[in-house]
Amino acid sequence: MNHRIEPSPGVLYIVGTPIGNLGDLSKRAGMLIKEVSVIACEDTRHSGPFIRRLGSKANLLSFHRHNTQTRIPTLLALLGEGKSLALISDAGLPGICDPGEALICAAKEAGHEVICIPGPCAATTALVTSGLPTNRFCFEGFLPIKGKERKQRLMELQTEQRTSIIYEAPHRLLKLLKELLAICGEQRALHVCRELTKIHEEHIGPTIGAAIEHFKENKPLGEFTIVLGGAVKQKISLSNPDQLINKMQSFIKEGASSNEAARKIAQETGHSKRFLYELLHKNKAKEKK
Repeated sequence: MNHRIEPSPGVLYIVGTPIGNLGDLSKRAGMLIKEVSVIACEDTRHSGPFIRRLGSKANLLSFHRHNTQTRIPTLLALLGEGKSLALISDAGLPGICDPGEALICAAKEAGHEVICIPGPCAATTALVTSGLPTNRFCFEGFLPIKGKERKQRLMELQTEQRTSIIYEAPHRLLKLLKELLAICGEQRALHVCRELTKIHEEHIGPTIGAAIEHFKENKPLGEFTIVLGGAVKQKISLSNPDQLINKMQSFIKEGASSNEAARKIAQETGHSKRFLYELLHKNKAKEKK
């Protein structure tokens, strides 16, 4: 089987690097890191020693969320000069929940070829080890830290029927678990992965309640990936207005607007959103009398 010669000039290579165990670096990824002209990495101090151990003499350029917009023109110019460029992250596959997404988009728009060298990814590693359904899943990454956006995303997780993958920092882990407890209940399936592929790899579950009890006794340390089981679809009677009203009011108490509550119940029951919205407001008017 014939293979193209790599690295090729003017090509952006997205290179997956280990998320913990250095033995997970592929032979192809190691070769490209060694042979490319330039390597863009999150932190040159972190990745530099790793890159040099592979025998690479490539020029290193920092590329992170704080310099994305100013660095992209420089990287595109290098590609335009015929340099081969590898993008790596501190750990895992670049382009997922990091600035690599913007560079990849810009490179493609500028007409440059983009090739991904597959490698370890915390999201899929956690998913397949969780034992939760993998036939349909969604990636949430890091949730908004606070405010209305965070509440909205959490409410969406409450009724999400697919398995969901979430990243979280150790100092915010318990807060997230308690929020999930409040909206999903303690028996909702959940699998917390800690320090994947590393010496202290750990898996905690199988429910939200069990995970909270564990981390009350054990301070969260390291890198965390959370896999949340999908919500079980609840059957709501299509002919019981009181049940429909009660369900919408429960969403409103959790922070949803009347419009959002009507939309959610419309999705679950097949009723029109307009009908449900009017039902809710007729009930409000009735309660005021």
